[in-house]
Amino acid sequence: MNTNAHKDQHPVAELKRIDKIYGTRVKTQVLFDINMQINPGEFVAIVGASGSGKTTVLNILGLLDTPSNGEVLLNGKNAAQLDESARASLRRDYLGFIFQFHYLLPEFNVLENTLMPCMLRGPESMANNRERMIALLELVGMADRLRYRPNQLSGGQQQRVAIVRSLANDPLLILADEPTGNLDSKTGYAVFDLMQNLCEKTGKAFLMVTHDEGFAAQAHHQIHLVDGRIQ
Repeated sequence: MNTNAHKDQHPVAELKRIDKIYGTRVKTQVLFDINMQINPGEFVAIVGASGSGKTTVLNILGLLDTPSNGEVLLNGKNAAQLDESARASLRRDYLGFIFQFHYLLPEFNVLENTLMPCMLRGPESMANNRERMIALLELVGMADRLRYRPNQLSGGQQQRVAIVRSLANDPLLILADEPTGNLDSKTGYAVFDLMQNLCEKTGKAFLMVTHDEGFAAQAHHQIHLVDGRIQ
């Protein structure tokens, strides 16, 4: 996935010759020779029917699953051969995640929820990132909701908080798995526009898995998966 705007920059993530096979006695191959790269500031959409392998690609890029063959390069490091502790460190330092459901903690307010990933790095990280998270919440229109609990927010507002939370550790790449799938059409488009805006303003790379061709068409690049193969 190359553009002239990013031709002098190194990819933030690459998949090289990725296969994924489940099972030992009875083997089922779900990915076949997947090759892709994502550059800084790009918004990439993976689109395909249910069962096409979209989420498996996302999980391998997110270091939540391992490939059967091939290389997973994150910031130039081959994560496919690392142990789980080293993979967890890479995941914490370089990746942010947005899911279909927001997974906000009900006992914490909006600002506290966005700072949760910083807890893994300790109190100093939370203190250092507090003002940046407030600024991001202001950017997404949540400045007057910092002290609200999740149950006081609409579905779209909750997903905005989840998007800001994905930026807490200042990652290189945001992985979004059907982030609009649990929202009505109008709110879904608003959330999609928000992610595009954050991509532009922060320079972060975004990879979104979606079954919605309309959203995919608005991304910088589209990757179409059919039966585990890039078309």
